[in-house]
Amino acid sequence: MILGLKTNDRMAEIWVDGTRHEWESGREMAQKLLGKIVGLLPEGDVHKISGVVLYQGEGSFTGLRIGATIANTLADALGVPIVGEGGEDWYAAGVSRLRNGENQKRVLPEYGRGANITKPRK
Repeated sequence: MILGLKTNDRMAEIWVDGTRHEWESGREMAQKLLGKIVGLLPEGDVHKISGVVLYQGEGSFTGLRIGATIANTLADALGVPIVGEGGEDWYAAGVSRLRNGENQKRVLPEYGRGANITKPRK
């Protein structure tokens, strides 16, 4: 079963074996994303995941970072391959790469621009 994650904005996408599930995460992505993933898996069993496709970006700095952390952690802990993709057909492209035996081992987000870090007030 291939897991796909797209967390570049408040409307997150979780793909489970080609079926897309949308979730309006708001500001609760970090606290609830892993639980949402487990809830969508058959019998809640993460060991059924055979590969991970991550949407790399562009998008929200925080959202992409959260998705990358969870995707990389799952892939590493389960010993399954992971690939990152961008663009409109990111999931299909990633699934194709996984089926061709690719494994990036770790996927980093691509924000599309520098981080907007505010200066301290004091």
